Amino acid sequence: MSLATLAAACTAQTTIATPLGPVLLARTEIGLAGAWFEGQKAHPGVLAAPRRDKDPLLCEAARQLDDYFAGRSSRFDVPLDLHGTAFQRKVWQALLGIASGHTSSYADIARQLDSPQAVRAVGAAVGRNPVSVLVPCHRVVGSDGSLTGYAGGLPRKSALLQLEGALEAPPQPSRGGVRAAARRRAGRGMPGVAP
Repeated sequence: MSLATLAAACTAQTTIATPLGPVLLARTEIGLAGAWFEGQKAHPGVLAAPRRDKDPLLCEAARQLDDYFAGRSSRFDVPLDLHGTAFQRKVWQALLGIASGHTSSYADIARQLDSPQAVRAVGAAVGRNPVSVLVPCHRVVGSDGSLTGYAGGLPRKSALLQLEGALEAPPQPSRGGVRAAARRRAGRGMPGVAP
């Protein structure tokens, strides 16, 4: 299924502010169909769906994302309507099984789907995930644990994994010595990333 088909199926949209930049939320009659960071690859662009900032499902998705970014919850339970090929949907379902604070490799997912040779196809499907954060494609890393591509950009992927405790924050230059750095880390919430 193409982005154009997905965009045509959307019945409402809104844009929310997050610590990692604006996110476009879009829904169909069935559920949340899109959550795209501004500027990410495979962003649908302008949608024909009406802007509905008070739509109950979009408001609930926004609330759950706000709780996630504030570190209050890593659980999402809004209904989803994932548009893609049968293989893409299988990959996206597998992503939903990766717990917060954990990562999985593209090869792990391919094996889980009984398609160990399909590592590149898994990577392509992960890259086309239309529901960023809620369908946690940011939790997929290289076989050696390295950060690999992310449609929203590697700085966002790194920040999301740091928020979940799956990646240690890089050391920051210290002003005021070790104690000042420790105080800054202790008071820090969401890792900073320029949107």
